[in-house]
Amino acid sequence: MVIDTAKVESAKQGDKESFAQVYECVASDLYKVALYTLGNSYDAEDVVSETFIEAYKGITNLRDVGSFKAWIMKILSVRCKRKIADYVKHKNTFDLENFMTTLSDSADMAGDASERVTVVEAMGRLSHQERQIIVLSVLQGYTTKEIARILGSPQGTVSSKLHRSLAKLRKMIQEDQEA
Repeated sequence: MVIDTAKVESAKQGDKESFAQVYECVASDLYKVALYTLGNSYDAEDVVSETFIEAYKGITNLRDVGSFKAWIMKILSVRCKRKIADYVKHKNTFDLENFMTTLSDSADMAGDASERVTVVEAMGRLSHQERQIIVLSVLQGYTTKEIARILGSPQGTVSSKLHRSLAKLRKMIQEDQEA
């Protein structure tokens, strides 16, 4: 969905209704990225809510209204990183069962249940950063340049990590299907 830059500019000037409208354009994508990154619907909802609040408070600092989506995704990325750090600190795992339940309720993933389980289990074995890069690229359609901007990493680094992560994911899925 294309975001109306005039609405973003209006939101930047303090129009609450305009902010609500541009936020609605990205809310679904924010949730999907958070869910696939964190693997837990409750935490995904929390970080999306936190992202909304931070974006609302900080929209006046947005320099380029045309990059609203990348800007808010960067905020989400920081929130997800904090949540992952919290996971590591408290339990060093993520709720794969809840993630699978959420995926089975979602119409976004094609394929039968066994294929979804295989993909979800393989995604669960990837690192946080590998999952995040794959989600942003494959599921959300961001280019490596956009992902680099969102994550604050060099484009070449993102490109090589994406290539290695996808190869790793394919190998894990293939091994799981052969087993």
